[in-house]
Amino acid sequence: MSLNCNEINAALSELELEGAFIQDIIQPGFDTLALYTYKNSTAKTVLICTAQKSCRINETRRKIPKNEKPLRFMEFLKSRIKGSKIISCRQLGLERVIRLDLDHGEENFIMYIRLWSNAGNIILCDITGKVLDSMFRRPGKDEVTGGQYTEPEIKSEPVKEFPVRDFSELEEEYNQSEQAKYKAFSELSFNEKIDLFYSEHADTLSREALLEKAEKWFNEHHTKLLTALSKLEQKKKDFENAEQKKHQGDLILSYASEIKPGMNYLECLDYATNQTVQIKLNPKLNAHENAHALYDSYKKELSGMEQLEQDIQLSKDKIARLEKEYAAIQNEKNPVRIEQMLRKDTKPKQQEKKTHPGLDFTIDGWYILVGRDANENDELLRHHVRGNDMWFHTRDCPGGYVFVKYRAGKTIPLEIMLDAGNLAVYYSKARKNGKADLYYTQVKHLRRAKNGPKGLVLPSQEKNLSITLDQKRLARLDAIHQEQEGI
Repeated sequence: MSLNCNEINAALSELELEGAFIQDIIQPGFDTLALYTYKNSTAKTVLICTAQKSCRINETRRKIPKNEKPLRFMEFLKSRIKGSKIISCRQLGLERVIRLDLDHGEENFIMYIRLWSNAGNIILCDITGKVLDSMFRRPGKDEVTGGQYTEPEIKSEPVKEFPVRDFSELEEEYNQSEQAKYKAFSELSFNEKIDLFYSEHADTLSREALLEKAEKWFNEHHTKLLTALSKLEQKKKDFENAEQKKHQGDLILSYASEIKPGMNYLECLDYATNQTVQIKLNPKLNAHENAHALYDSYKKELSGMEQLEQDIQLSKDKIARLEKEYAAIQNEKNPVRIEQMLRKDTKPKQQEKKTHPGLDFTIDGWYILVGRDANENDELLRHHVRGNDMWFHTRDCPGGYVFVKYRAGKTIPLEIMLDAGNLAVYYSKARKNGKADLYYTQVKHLRRAKNGPKGLVLPSQEKNLSITLDQKRLARLDAIHQEQEGI
């Protein structure tokens, strides 16, 4: 459960934020914010959580990890209130809404922290109440930039009493922890007890709940990867019999004179083992055609063996990487960091909105887009690339468009061009040949063919590139794509 109104007042009373300066702001997750404050030579980290059933404000001694990608609201707050002085900090009546009045030199701001379990939010306003931005933008409540925030009406009638918890149920667990060496449970401040309780037992952002989620995520992915590896290894065993097919083809040619039309089996002496063997035949084919069918199968399996070895190794690497990630999650003590580690892996695929058709790859900071048919080519060309982006396509052969997005002041490295070239050949009708000539140019040098088929363009100022498919490179690209897609 979230903090009640009396617990909020108890926490604020200990924090003593009036007169403190906001030195830094970190947003480790979408519903969590940390204010680094400094007052009278004392630094405090104030954690604010707006997660459902876990809304709270308290001091924490835990390290707050930064998000891999800076979040919008954090960047906004840094630009507006970093360095501000907290003039006052109070709860509005018993409404579980905290008001911070901030002085930032020539500007003054009001920050509202609403700790309602189903509608928690943090809203920054100017002194007139005009909303500058909010953690969660809710147009229906006018909690968007330019909206007007109205403070909740403070009830004058008596309010139901809400007891301040003593968290005594944590004492036994705490006494068995490493922290008990430094301070007895009775010596913990109310803020410390809040931090201890919610980091272990809350419905969200607690280590216990997050580890349970991590176990489910690991088991699901681990089982899937082990099944895929098992199939690859079984296929490898089948391929290891390729030499037998070549040997059977040799035997068929050796006994070709004994094979009559319509025969289903050849029974002959195997000169390698000096034993009688049976070889299955296609009754519709003659001896030479049966032998060549076995030779073709042998060549196909032999050429596929190298790729299969790469696939098996990539699969083993994925399993090892998954096991390493899970071990790191299990060993992590900070629940905020665990939530960050899980966030990108636990989002359901159906909730992920794809913003473009085709495939995409991010390699060493370069972003590659791949269209696989005329519709995807046309959509990418119309809505997802710009003039300075580079376009790759097979010459005189239908196929997909590959685009490398422009980076200011950067020249596309050879390795990235080879990656793009291999993708262009692979997603074209030249794939069977294993090689093709390409041309490439910037998107601004393409013009649509008048009355031509969908997606058809005519390039100018193009340059040539000859590509022979590199199976190792394609395997690496496939591994990158699967890792980035969470497959």
